[in-house]
Amino acid sequence: MKAAPALSSRPLHRSLRLPRLRLPRSLRQLATALPFLLPGVLLFLIFVLYPLAKGVKMSLYQWDLMSPTDSQFLGLANYRHALTQDPTFWLAVRNTLIYVVVTVPSQMALGLGTALLLNARLRGKVFFRTLYYLPVVTSWLVVSYIFAYLFSSGPGPVNYFLTEVLHVLPQPVDWLQNTWPAQVPINLLGIWKGIGWNMVIFLAALQSIPPELYEAAAVDGANPSQVFRRITLPLLRPAIAFVLVMLIIGGFNVFLSVFLLTAGGPLGTTEVWLSYMYTQAFKYLDFGYGTAIGILMGITVAVISFAQRRFLRGAGVQY
Repeated sequence: MKAAPALSSRPLHRSLRLPRLRLPRSLRQLATALPFLLPGVLLFLIFVLYPLAKGVKMSLYQWDLMSPTDSQFLGLANYRHALTQDPTFWLAVRNTLIYVVVTVPSQMALGLGTALLLNARLRGKVFFRTLYYLPVVTSWLVVSYIFAYLFSSGPGPVNYFLTEVLHVLPQPVDWLQNTWPAQVPINLLGIWKGIGWNMVIFLAALQSIPPELYEAAAVDGANPSQVFRRITLPLLRPAIAFVLVMLIIGGFNVFLSVFLLTAGGPLGTTEVWLSYMYTQAFKYLDFGYGTAIGILMGITVAVISFAQRRFLRGAGVQY
């Protein structure tokens, strides 16, 4: 008789090994990155997404700050009132657009001109860079009060200079008490404070241009205007696109200078988008309507930014 084969002495669970499951590479990478991403995601959810959702909810109510449970649901009534029944809202939109149209090209042109001067061989460049950048790091509160003093009514410094020194005005102007004259200090403050930031961006872009290009242009006999149009300006297109997008977003967010210089007066004719939102929410305690105004501004800025990106990418500009 043939002997039966001997049984293995290894335990059964060791002899029956199951194949190890291997997760896809993308999931393994996600699992590795998740502990590092989680704090940022939590902060985004708590401080951005939740307030945004709460704001959208508030905009649909006649919000009672003291007793939110007693707030009256209005649906889209706050949005309809802003778009069709509130002329002051459209005044605020108009003033915001004026601010953007005036300050954005001015800041870009003056910032680029300053960067071109400081990029050349000039004595004391560090001093001038610091001098031009100083308004950027100065508090909006401080510079707003300085401009309020300069453009004060009666014998203020600007009125004195224009009437007594240059004799271009027959009498002093109430700059901050009239609708259109008030646009002058508001826009001048925005331009003056933003030149330094534009200068830094353009100066960094200018210094990244290879000097060999300028040397080759000089050998070919190109004049400064041709060098600027054919070499400098095309290579600055990404920086120009970035600055344009950021300045337009910043222009729509103008608030503190208007609030401190005119407080939206007289009779709300110098209100901008954010100052009018603040007035409705914190002066009249209409938080639902104020939130609706803010959401309308957020949608407008998002649409403009998206359109800008599409246009600039269609023009071949990457930033």
